[in-house]
Amino acid sequence: MTVYWVNTFTAIHDPQRVSAYAKVAGPAMEAAGGVFLAKGDPVAVLEGADLRSTIIAFPDREAAVAAYESPAYQRALEVLGDAAERQIRVLAAIDDSA
Repeated sequence: MTVYWVNTFTAIHDPQRVSAYAKVAGPAMEAAGGVFLAKGDPVAVLEGADLRSTIIAFPDREAAVAAYESPAYQRALEVLGDAAERQIRVLAAIDDSA
């Protein structure tokens, strides 16, 4: 079942390091089978805060977790360090066949 990795930056302390992280993290996610569906600052905020977010599709939960644990993504996390605070969730896609 397709899942969606939703990464939301709740605070950015060092935009330059966040940018450096993105340059390493993007290829790591793609190498692990992730497909970027959306990323960046919101084009509209209907409720809540204006938070930079990313949505990445993976074929299943195992692939999303493996991407996070991969050596390539762990290098990206080293680049990010304490430059930002984030929340990451993996959500199951709605089954359209029901």
